[in-house]
Amino acid sequence: MSTPAGVLRFLHVIENLKRTKRTGWVDNKIGDAESISDHMHRMGVLALLINDKSLDRTKCIKMAIVHDLAESIAGDITPHSGVSKEEKFRLEKEGMDEVVRHLDSSPEALEIRSLWTEYEEATTEEALYVKDLDKFEMIVQAFEYEKRHNMKLDTFYASTEGKFRHPTVRKWVEELYREREQLHADLK
Repeated sequence: MSTPAGVLRFLHVIENLKRTKRTGWVDNKIGDAESISDHMHRMGVLALLINDKSLDRTKCIKMAIVHDLAESIAGDITPHSGVSKEEKFRLEKEGMDEVVRHLDSSPEALEIRSLWTEYEEATTEEALYVKDLDKFEMIVQAFEYEKRHNMKLDTFYASTEGKFRHPTVRKWVEELYREREQLHADLK
């Protein structure tokens, strides 16, 4: 179990997730850009919607909640940040190591690291599902910004094309694309 001081250190560090705006939205001049924490919260809620008996629902929810915790230290590094995948992973791994230290390397902290590692390695069905949720949540957010700001954010959709694996998420994506098509037809 983490000490009370360790829990407080951890909470102070992850508060950065609430204050750090997602880089992709900031780079696209979205004034009301969501925070990393906003993104993680909605992913956790999406994971609650699992209706697939082959997946460990609890593990998916936990993984969605912790998948970006290392960004509280490393920041939100996108493919357009000029940082290699290897360097991004190194920075985030160091961030996760620091998170674990703040929690006194408790069993709970080790579970967080294990979930994060599983997500990063993307070798289990749960990790692949949560990866789908990550991409899906991003394009849902893009659609919401398109509606709110009367704009098009095509690059976000293009970055996910053909990358969704889970049949349920693919159905959600198809519906989102129908709604988006209608929105842009109405705006013409």
